[in-house]
Amino acid sequence: MRKEKHTKGWNEIKTNDSWAIFKIMGEFVNGYEKLSVIGPCVSIFGSARTQPDHPYYQEAVDTARKLSEAGYGIITGGGPGIMEAGNRGANEAGGTSVGLNIDLPFEQHDNPYIDPDKSLDFDYFFVRKVMFVKYSQGFVVMPGGFGTLDELFEAMTLIQTEKIGRFPIVLFGTKFWGGLLDWIKGTMLEAGNISPTDLDLIQLVDTPEEVVEIIDGFYKGHMLSPNF
Repeated sequence: MRKEKHTKGWNEIKTNDSWAIFKIMGEFVNGYEKLSVIGPCVSIFGSARTQPDHPYYQEAVDTARKLSEAGYGIITGGGPGIMEAGNRGANEAGGTSVGLNIDLPFEQHDNPYIDPDKSLDFDYFFVRKVMFVKYSQGFVVMPGGFGTLDELFEAMTLIQTEKIGRFPIVLFGTKFWGGLLDWIKGTMLEAGNISPTDLDLIQLVDTPEEVVEIIDGFYKGHMLSPNF
């Protein structure tokens, strides 16, 4: 009896997994259709917990505004904090403002600065991350938590392994990111776990102007197009 009960449970899981494929496909199709027409964009990542009175919030607003003025749309995770700041800067500059929303403990709703026709909802993290990587011509990584690190290292891994084309990855905030870079250089590189050239995948800045300069400079020699 116990074996039959367990077997029944596994069969139910198998059926649910099979049906989930269609929901996953639906998220991919919807994302591809909506994002393929938005043009060149830069994604801004960072903590959902950053408050509007924090200096990094304003830096994200200014960065998004300057990128929008330079002709790039802005993509964020659609929530509060740094994401809201990114969409806000794009909105204030009259640029394209995209939000890829997902329900998380610190992101209960999308922010009000996303273009109404460019707010997408996702249930699956991995589908959402594909959209960021495919349709972003650059990543601006503001101070954040585990989710921000996840996006950063996934992009670096995909570029390092040549699964996608190279694009600029800019870390904003020497005080915040400097310790991580020191560890990467002093521990990972020293142990031989990465190559010296892998360090070229990321650049560290402290001003919105530097962000725009790096991304504009990169695309003087590269085509603006989806990454795969």
